[in-house]
Amino acid sequence: MAQVVRGVIARAKGAPVEVVPVVVPDPGPGEAVVQVQACGVCHTDLHYREGGINDEFPFLLGHEAAGVVESVGAGVEDLSPGDFVILNWRAVCGRCRACKRGRPWYCFATHNAKQKMTLEDGTELSPALGIGAFAEKTLVAAGQCTKVDPAASPAAAGLLGCGVMAGLGAAINTGQVGRGDSVAVIGCGGVGNAAVVGSRLAGAGTIIAVDVDDRKLATAQRLGATHTVNSRAVDAVETIRSLTGGNGADVVIEAVGRPETYRQAFYARDLAGTVVLVGVPTPEMRLELPLLDVFGRGGALKSSWYGDCLPERDFPMLVDLYLQGRLDLDAFVSETVPLDGVEEAFARMQRGEVLRSVVVF
Repeated sequence: MAQVVRGVIARAKGAPVEVVPVVVPDPGPGEAVVQVQACGVCHTDLHYREGGINDEFPFLLGHEAAGVVESVGAGVEDLSPGDFVILNWRAVCGRCRACKRGRPWYCFATHNAKQKMTLEDGTELSPALGIGAFAEKTLVAAGQCTKVDPAASPAAAGLLGCGVMAGLGAAINTGQVGRGDSVAVIGCGGVGNAAVVGSRLAGAGTIIAVDVDDRKLATAQRLGATHTVNSRAVDAVETIRSLTGGNGADVVIEAVGRPETYRQAFYARDLAGTVVLVGVPTPEMRLELPLLDVFGRGGALKSSWYGDCLPERDFPMLVDLYLQGRLDLDAFVSETVPLDGVEEAFARMQRGEVLRSVVVF
């Protein structure tokens, strides 16, 4: 029997979100229903509300979540009711050309639940990133559930479902930061500060945090940045160079997603250094760089999708580090809020007052 739960939807572009009844069907083949315990308020959800992803309104928002499997559909063999899981939005297929080449983090055929959650009048909802976890329960593909140690706090573990994993992975997986490397992180929100933490975990010698907000820079310093740069006060590129012997950083991680900050990242890297774009741009943005500079500087310009993570590999490992006290995921939880607090949490996020607000059920 379908269930009716409370969920947060964006009904129209720019309209305040609403808490409404959501109909969750029983899981079909290859699907699972998850009782959501916690879900982070991510910038991507705001992008959905503002129409920056697509126009398939109404959206069921929320995607950065952890919870307990309630039921599974036919054919699901490695997931059982009661399993504690982090939800991921890239359930790899195992069969596409990327998966067959041993690069499943680039899977070209990731999948979601086939059934739709709806409003009570039958209107189909578009779940954010195929998850829709600002709801008491949600329907997902079984492959979107990654089992981890249930000793972890749901509010902290759920952040690996998107933003924190994106930042950690941008440093460790995409940027391949190594021991003694110099790293600059441009943009120190939740994703950028996770990149700071990832760089520290990887053994970087110099970690330069760049932002226009001194509060975010102070947080970056607490999380492991060795230097901070307020780019309103000084030239970020020249300062990064001066902090790296005049050369530029080995790896520059752009966690804003704007052409002007990408240009900073491009020119702040060392010759043959690496730029990692993990900030999410909007469709109308354009980038212009002298092609000769692209050629002459060598190195690599990379985009990081979800931190190039493989959830079944990375989530359990990172949760283990968290439980060992070696990865402070709790530091990213600025506040917990009820389900009807999402709109206010968006406002606090836009004002730069939080790393993450987390809806706790």
